[in-house]
Amino acid sequence: MGYYDNHYPPNPHRKKQNRWLVPMLLGVVIGILLVVVALPAVLESDLVTQQQTNSNTAGFTGQTNGSSNPSIMNLDVTTQVTNVVQEVAPTVVGVTNIQRQGDFWEQQNEGTEAGTGSGVIYKHDGEYAYMVSNYHVVEGADELEIVLYNDTHVEAELLGGDLFSDLAVLRMDGEIIEQTIEMGSSANLKVGEPAIAIGNPLGHMFAGSVTQGIISGTQRTIPQDFDFDGRADWQAEVIQTDAAINPGNSGGALINMEGQLIGINSMKVNQEAVEGIGFSIPIDVARPIIEELETNGSVTRPYMGVEIYSLDEVPQSEWNETLSLPNEVEGGVYIWSVEALSPADQAGLERLDVITHLDGESVMNMIELRKVLYQEKEIGDEVAITYYRNGEKQETTITLDEQR
Repeated sequence: MGYYDNHYPPNPHRKKQNRWLVPMLLGVVIGILLVVVALPAVLESDLVTQQQTNSNTAGFTGQTNGSSNPSIMNLDVTTQVTNVVQEVAPTVVGVTNIQRQGDFWEQQNEGTEAGTGSGVIYKHDGEYAYMVSNYHVVEGADELEIVLYNDTHVEAELLGGDLFSDLAVLRMDGEIIEQTIEMGSSANLKVGEPAIAIGNPLGHMFAGSVTQGIISGTQRTIPQDFDFDGRADWQAEVIQTDAAINPGNSGGALINMEGQLIGINSMKVNQEAVEGIGFSIPIDVARPIIEELETNGSVTRPYMGVEIYSLDEVPQSEWNETLSLPNEVEGGVYIWSVEALSPADQAGLERLDVITHLDGESVMNMIELRKVLYQEKEIGDEVAITYYRNGEKQETTITLDEQR
């Protein structure tokens, strides 16, 4: 007592501290009891909510493996595109161009693969299956081998090919072919509608590759130089699409969202600064050519018997000095040579005559003249030709023959 009294004077606030200490301790005890009692209930409620959320997630399925960890979830991504591709894919095949080496004095070696492309099975007559591909895929082939979607290899026969349309028709044993593609129409295609390309880019290693895009343009015309002389020999009418079309895709299928064939993939713009510009032959343009190749093995076109070049390839000074053309002539084709006994020879046409009209229809260049002949005229038609010789306007009539 003396120690306490001598060193610690009485505290006047001790009674006041005792007043709030008891309530504080009581509050702590009540809080602990609440946590102990309520926390398990809260955790259980949250777990139930999480399980309900997982079980109600659309498109997911899961299985437990006896542990508390959830299993891997599987997402169902079946769409119209996957359904269409699954249906159409077996009708798109690989085409291998095999060419032999050797000459008359040497025993020919085994054929070597000269190139690969794609094809589309469009017809089955009970005995044979028929495929359409590109002419440049099968050109020069000694043998043609078809690689089906299930990696079965089958020999095929070339029934016919056409340089101008870049189409070819092949035939093979139809015993193992189960389905053909349905042909649609390219007449009413709209820019922006979806399109799917199926083929074998970069060879058979990537067989059955699928790319999706849209129709980027219709009724496009692409100049083609068949003899690589720097002059356009023809203008192909094509569908433009941004669905990726790469080497090996040639001859493959361009289909719509109904799984119908609307084009035969043919080419792409191959420039470093260009991406997403590919072209397909419209099926409405291809269909009659396919039928003719299947039946006759070739496409017969009207024939004049002249070697012609576009007037715009001649320097303007030569129009006046050599050809003596009047100022009113704005374009046409000039004749470089005339075949003996040909329709042109019989009609009296000569070297350096300048043709400006066929049946009154203006032809400004070689491509326009060929389009009139090949798309509007038939073998045996009589055609009125307007031409200039030594500056004088003249007319003659030519009877078109079959192209030789």
